[in-house]
Amino acid sequence: MRGTVLVTGGAGYIGSHTCKALAHSGFTPVTFDNLSIGNRWAVRWGPIEIGDISDIARLGEVMRRHNPVGIVHFAALALVGESMTEPALYYRQNVAGTLAVLEAARAAGLPPFVFSSTCAVYGTSSEGCIDESLPTAPINPYGASKLMVERVLEDYGRAYGLRSATLRYFNAAGADPDGEIGEFRANETHLIPNAVEALLGRKQALQVFGRDYPTEDGTAIRDYIHVSDLALAHVRALERLIGGGDRFVCNLGTGSGASVAHIVAMLERLANRKLPLEDAPRRPGDPPELVANPSLSKKLLGPDLTTRSDIETILRTALVWHQGERLAALAPSLQA
Repeated sequence: MRGTVLVTGGAGYIGSHTCKALAHSGFTPVTFDNLSIGNRWAVRWGPIEIGDISDIARLGEVMRRHNPVGIVHFAALALVGESMTEPALYYRQNVAGTLAVLEAARAAGLPPFVFSSTCAVYGTSSEGCIDESLPTAPINPYGASKLMVERVLEDYGRAYGLRSATLRYFNAAGADPDGEIGEFRANETHLIPNAVEALLGRKQALQVFGRDYPTEDGTAIRDYIHVSDLALAHVRALERLIGGGDRFVCNLGTGSGASVAHIVAMLERLANRKLPLEDAPRRPGDPPELVANPSLSKKLLGPDLTTRSDIETILRTALVWHQGERLAALAPSLQA
């Protein structure tokens, strides 16, 4: 084995997929999660330690016992709308919470640190394809909280020698190709799981927020990256840091966007049924198009980083997860 990796928020959607990728790469992932959002059933590769990231004493005890060779930090709140109405909650959890993790990590010798950031740090960029050289100008507290942590990591590197990787991802989507884990939240806001649930009759309709964007079909365009490709990127980022690599910041996306209407049409084709739709106004702050320039991530983390990120594969794996017997088998524990 290659050592233990502490994964905060490892019971969540991206965190659990990353735990699987870490285990398959020879690491032992240790999930640190309070299970307020994450799912206990998603922790299948390595032990779980129950705790809140604001609890420095608990974090320190866990780090002393497991002696991680690296930390992958997912634990955060990530609802843009909620951040607008409850900014204090977001700054407390995302910024102060991360500071607690970092202070515990300092006492543990500052192992390499991979941070889950977001394209929301760019705000409403007018550029069609966003690269890391563009200005950061978040328009909501969620994006601002992530950008604040990016600055904290930069300062910790300068002052204390922390080696960190900041991964700004665009839209994580899909499910584990083996069908072992997938996307499930009590309060789902993401397009693809909501679309699949509406297709399967578990939701009345899929809301389409805006059909008057300056795009080819009038609906918003986003860059979707398969969650398993995203997980692999975290493993490779950690490996790069463990190998002595310097701090870096990069986007995680494919460089290709898909509109809401395109997602709907392909999902209908794959399932051979119509998806019930409900038109709704644009959401405040939603830009017409967000697409990553993935050149830097492919240079640093490998040119094969998005092999599962074509839209058809993303939708097929999501369908398998949501309609399969696996989800039904998990039903008794979904509220745990």
